[in-house]
Amino acid sequence: MSNTILVSGLLNVETTVAVRGFPINYYAIDYRSFGVNSNVAGVGLNVAKALTTLGDSVELLSFTGDDYEAGRIFAELESCGISTHGIRRELKNTPTSAILYDPDGKRQIYCDLKDIQERRMSPEFAAESLRKADAAVLCNINFNREIVRAAREMNKLIATDVHVLEDVENDYNREFMENADILFLSDEKLPCSPEEFIQRLHERYRNRIIVIGMGAKGALLLDSKANRMTAVPAYSGAKVVNTVGAGDSLFSSFLHYYVKGLSAEDSLRRAVIFAGIKIGFNGASVGFCPESDIEAVIN
Repeated sequence: MSNTILVSGLLNVETTVAVRGFPINYYAIDYRSFGVNSNVAGVGLNVAKALTTLGDSVELLSFTGDDYEAGRIFAELESCGISTHGIRRELKNTPTSAILYDPDGKRQIYCDLKDIQERRMSPEFAAESLRKADAAVLCNINFNREIVRAAREMNKLIATDVHVLEDVENDYNREFMENADILFLSDEKLPCSPEEFIQRLHERYRNRIIVIGMGAKGALLLDSKANRMTAVPAYSGAKVVNTVGAGDSLFSSFLHYYVKGLSAEDSLRRAVIFAGIKIGFNGASVGFCPESDIEAVIN
């Protein structure tokens, strides 16, 4: 039986550009065959598409503009079998991003959110999707703030990824961290070791599960129910092409297995494989594998 998961987050159109390395030297023009690609992405789409590939039923909420880019997003969602009924075409323009990446997989992201941070999504609009959901993935974007409160009142399992975090008292992310049962983040700008920071987060917010993605070092898990901290090594069975979207892959696949009933540790072991396979592809929303591929590696 598949999980039913509500996903509410950003949808955008991203352009990835292969560069020779960082820092970037000036060129009047640089010819890179198949080095510039455009895909539909955004955290909301990445997570929804990953969960769907793994066999879950997804309810997706978001905003787009009423423009050509929105048409691309709707076409992609329909091709994946993801309903577009929860997407409101009310923005002045659809968000876009540009991502530079080098041969080692390092990336630099430029994200243009347009006017999405000024939008509000009412709890009433999300109520039916929340009611049906086994879990709610609520990305750390402004229009989800009221949805987070509604999900907490309905006692739903709430998962969020705050991405890059330098301070446990971060004003922007505090409301999401306070309400998350499952909290994900990256080690990219931590002020101390991941082990120390994960303890600080737990002491402050008492989340059920906290996971810090550590790139090539794998991921660190704090499971408060088991009262245990576990480091899970990265999966190295695939070539690294582009690491953009790796965190979304880790997050979504962990949630898939955890909601399905696996332990936090077993869920994370499978999630690092899912993310490791995904970064062998170029683009945040491509390279997702089915559950059978992960189980083949596990076995």
